[in-house]
Amino acid sequence: MVTLGGENMKKLGEAIGRFVVKHKLFIVVASLLLCIPSIFGYLNTKINYDILVYLPKDIETMKGQDILAEDFDMGSFAMCIVENMDSKDVLDLEDKYKEIDGVVKVISANDLIGTTIPQEMLPSEVTKQYKKGNSELMLVTFKDSTIAIDAIEEMRTLTSEEVVKIGGMSASTLDTSIVAESEIITYVLVAVALVLLVLMISLDSYVVPFLLLGNIGLAILYNMGTNVFIGEISYITKAIAAVLQLGVTTDFSIFLYHKYEQAKEKVKTNNEAMTLAIGDTLVSIAGSSLTTIAGFLALCTMQLTLGFDIGVVMAKGVFIGVLSTITIFPAFLLVFDKLVFKTKHKPIIPSFNVVKNFVVKHYKIILLVALVIAYPAYYGNAHVKSYYNLTKDLPQDLKSCVANSELSDKFDLVASQVILVNKDIKENDLNKMVDEIENVESVNLVLSPSELSNLAIPDEMIPDDVKDIFESDRYKMIFVNSTEEIATNKLNKVIDKIDHIIKKYDKNAIMAGEGPCMKDLVNIADEDFKNVSIASIGIIFIIMLFVLKSVSLPVLLVSGIELAIFINMAISYYTGDVLPFVASIVIGTIQLGATIDYAILLTTKYLENRKNGIDKIKAMDNAISNSAGSIFVSGMSFFAATFGVGMISKLNMIGSLCNLMSRGALISMFIVICVIPAILLVFDKVIIHTSIGFKQLKNNVKGEC
Repeated sequence: MVTLGGENMKKLGEAIGRFVVKHKLFIVVASLLLCIPSIFGYLNTKINYDILVYLPKDIETMKGQDILAEDFDMGSFAMCIVENMDSKDVLDLEDKYKEIDGVVKVISANDLIGTTIPQEMLPSEVTKQYKKGNSELMLVTFKDSTIAIDAIEEMRTLTSEEVVKIGGMSASTLDTSIVAESEIITYVLVAVALVLLVLMISLDSYVVPFLLLGNIGLAILYNMGTNVFIGEISYITKAIAAVLQLGVTTDFSIFLYHKYEQAKEKVKTNNEAMTLAIGDTLVSIAGSSLTTIAGFLALCTMQLTLGFDIGVVMAKGVFIGVLSTITIFPAFLLVFDKLVFKTKHKPIIPSFNVVKNFVVKHYKIILLVALVIAYPAYYGNAHVKSYYNLTKDLPQDLKSCVANSELSDKFDLVASQVILVNKDIKENDLNKMVDEIENVESVNLVLSPSELSNLAIPDEMIPDDVKDIFESDRYKMIFVNSTEEIATNKLNKVIDKIDHIIKKYDKNAIMAGEGPCMKDLVNIADEDFKNVSIASIGIIFIIMLFVLKSVSLPVLLVSGIELAIFINMAISYYTGDVLPFVASIVIGTIQLGATIDYAILLTTKYLENRKNGIDKIKAMDNAISNSAGSIFVSGMSFFAATFGVGMISKLNMIGSLCNLMSRGALISMFIVICVIPAILLVFDKVIIHTSIGFKQLKNNVKGEC
């Protein structure tokens, strides 16, 4: 563990310890009572399921989305496929949809022709885009994307899926929320069960794991409950926050328990032992938590504000985890001390003697192998593929996925864009613009105000509802569809071409809709990936500089964990896995912040031995012996908390994140136990000459090999 603050921190910890010892029953009761407001806060925290909401508000596409909401009352829309329904019934269904709260307009071709003109008599230009066999399209617009989710849920209750299929981004968002909500309790139960298994084996009491997990469970509940003050969190944050907090804060409680057991051998009473244990624990975990918190807060540098969402919630969770470790968990241990004693058993932790002896004997070869692995790991990390179309992330048998697939297969409606131009644009220029857009490769549908007059329907027969869709007090709207998939290079090139065209006729024209928003998401995510990596390394480097009082150690230790991160990501590249873009951005920061402590724990043990005059080989032998067990338990707890969720989640976004975190925990654990010792031994002279506290050793290291 990282030590921070020295004697002052220890005095603060012992003061807290005396308070905990004196008021242990009060703390236990108060911790349980705090569950009430926490549950209230948890239930009243809004959950957002739309990733596009996290795009920066000042970019052009988001300004376009605001205009659509403000000027056209179209914060979102859905495309419905109506099966085997005559015109009268379609109009009746429209009326029912219009009564739903949040629905602004419902439009189908029947609004143009009513029920008096047989559809067979209409020109093919009128019917070819909206009708295929017995299936026809209906457009439903909503005031905003949040209301759209509830509205679509109600729309589904009015008809069966066989009669009306509802597609589009909002429908996909609704299905995402349904799957996420149905799985979240399972995530927690699976994570707790697997971590409990690890703790039951590795700790020396059958009761302590339950007390430990009860303490962390309360900390998680407090963290999720206080999210109500943030106002809203993403479904990704909600899904991973509990298991991630469980994984990264478990070792704090394990450390306190071990300190408590050690202190009981030195003093007469449990109360005295706990006071000393809390003092020692606070000195150590304050620094450890600081690096972890810093890693999460680095996510706040993302332009995509999803990073801020995850970063703040997780940083807050780690801080609450520290507080609960030095207050609630000690109170639990003291209150249930007799039960803890009665259930003592011999812990089962693997012996690391073979590994230790091999590492100490062959450290130069190990470092050479690590350097050889570094390049393919770096290459794989740099070239791992990501996907951005999150509708592909969902189980394809969901209602929205079935609808979207049919919209693509039957009607060639794949990627929609909305163009907003000045209302005063000349009719001739508007027609030229539309003609040019229609000639762009893969564009198969362009709907504009001028197109209505080309459908051979008299203007007086066109309802105001239909006209209003295309025109507001300030803008005219053009709807464009491309057959290219969302968030692909091909579609992005199409969007660039269209943007170039519309700017020729109106320099202030704006493109909005799912296609352009996803294009911005791709560009911003690529930039965020670089920025977050630099920020996390920089912040943690600075903290370690002051904590370890060394110039070289932060470079060496961060390099070791970065190698673990590169290997983790490279495995996905070499196995051909395509990762959700969020995973590519945040996993490095999470793995660095959560596992750098393993490296620091081993390093501090090594430095203590070296400062005591022990030669480097014996110092490392002792350091591995005294830290490998703790690193193993911490790493396995992190692995257990995330592995099960990765295996069971139906949402690939959540599953991929948890799989990467669980794999990363194991890789970091291996790197710290095997590679970090090799780095420290090879660079021992450099470390001694660039760190504070080695004055006496500096003259002695010349003779060491």
